[in-house]
Amino acid sequence: MQVKDITAVLEAFAPLQDQERWDNAGLCVGSPDDVVHRVLVGFDCTRQLVEEAIALGADMIVTHHPLIFNGLKRIAPDDPVGAAVYLAIRHGIAIYAAHTNADKAAGGVNELMAHRLGLVETEPLDESRLGFIGLLPEPMSGEAFCVFVKERFGLKVLRCSAPVAEVARVATSCGAGSSFAELAFATGADAFVTGDVSYHHFFVPEGRMILDIGHFESEVDIVAKFVSLLQEKLPTFAICTTTQENNNPIYYY
Repeated sequence: MQVKDITAVLEAFAPLQDQERWDNAGLCVGSPDDVVHRVLVGFDCTRQLVEEAIALGADMIVTHHPLIFNGLKRIAPDDPVGAAVYLAIRHGIAIYAAHTNADKAAGGVNELMAHRLGLVETEPLDESRLGFIGLLPEPMSGEAFCVFVKERFGLKVLRCSAPVAEVARVATSCGAGSSFAELAFATGADAFVTGDVSYHHFFVPEGRMILDIGHFESEVDIVAKFVSLLQEKLPTFAICTTTQENNNPIYYY
């Protein structure tokens, strides 16, 4: 098996050309022709994830977030990104990411969010497919919806604006989706679920509410999606999921 055989499966699901212009999805370390014996799938490509790949004998890592977003001025083990690149190159490990192209893919991150909430009659907020809107099976109060969202996403903490009287129509956008709030409410959403909400975005129109579940929490389902996709298309190949219990860099106390 070669790197290009793995990436072909992922890009059939999330075409690389669908990523946003600012993104850096794709192969950031290694060659398409590198031989692969085992793949490790995770959320972020940290030094710890590369070390786990080394221990498992994996020679390719697939993650959601790209390891390299901006230009690197140096590759050194005392820098978080540099350390991961340094170790990967030393041990011959290829690193690949499917990011915004996986966010907007059919069955991708945004649809997984809507599915976790049990939304029905869903449709994209716009042509970018970076947000979805749909209906709850049954309307509920804003306070009940907060409890429901915490349960569905396994949250310790939920940040939200004042709960409204009733929530029936819900919009979602994974990651840092605050920029879709205005569109979500204009499209008729009673509640908008996303992550990385800044202070001023909590000032919402009357009768609307915004909920911040966290960036990691809104996207982490894609790891299991990548694993199931690769196992389905490459059933005899070794695909591993990270054993790290919490790859989220944000902790709550």
